[in-house]
Amino acid sequence: MKRFLALVMMLALVSCAVIAFAETQEAPADVKPMTKEEFDQAAIDDPVCVEAYVQAAQGWWAKDGVGRMTLYLQNEEGAYFAYEVLMEEEESKKLVPGTKIRIKGFKAEWSGEVEIVEASYEVLEAEPWIAEAKDLTAVLGNDDLVKHINEKFAVKGAKVVPSKVEGKDDEFAFLYNYDGSGSQDANSDLYFNVEVDGKTYTFTVESYLCGKDTDVYKAVEALKVGDVIDCEGFLYWYNGANPHITQVTAAAQ
Repeated sequence: MKRFLALVMMLALVSCAVIAFAETQEAPADVKPMTKEEFDQAAIDDPVCVEAYVQAAQGWWAKDGVGRMTLYLQNEEGAYFAYEVLMEEEESKKLVPGTKIRIKGFKAEWSGEVEIVEASYEVLEAEPWIAEAKDLTAVLGNDDLVKHINEKFAVKGAKVVPSKVEGKDDEFAFLYNYDGSGSQDANSDLYFNVEVDGKTYTFTVESYLCGKDTDVYKAVEALKVGDVIDCEGFLYWYNGANPHITQVTAAAQ
């Protein structure tokens, strides 16, 4: 989910001095690597440090002349979402899936999504590790789902159900942007609805993560209402579960 419009409104309430400080502060150098339990118990705005493996990354980009990239991280204990980690473009190319890093920053929350922000990192020597997607089909509609926030996950046997655009009677298998206002040419996010055990959920192909030239983007564009599919992705959160889907395949019959 794109944040820019919401950020404009929020930034209007904060002084320029506070913003400048927030953008330059660094986590204390002496903060030690945490277990997932310790990270979960840390308060919002506390300094945090974790060691985890890169699972995926949104596209590198520069803002105000400073490069940054958002990382999906996981280790054997759990998962983390590191928002806009500052780095040069050449550095970003080294953070391939499986790379272990130590990351220090501050714990933050955005509409329910737990993040690490204002982060610095270092690459650690370790054998590459990729998490297996955890099957969360059975807990999609349960309160326990949030315990798996940011994890690499799978959903099996989901049925594609119609998406609609306000003011139109047509039904669609997916939409460009949540309201149908986007396009492939604009590399818009894709939104599609699936039904699992009688309940409907909205999944997203986040274009910063999987753009229009990726297999998953093309697979969603090819969906038809009624298709039964298996999905994998990361359990991002935005006012509730807003999974970022990275793979879509036809469900085994």
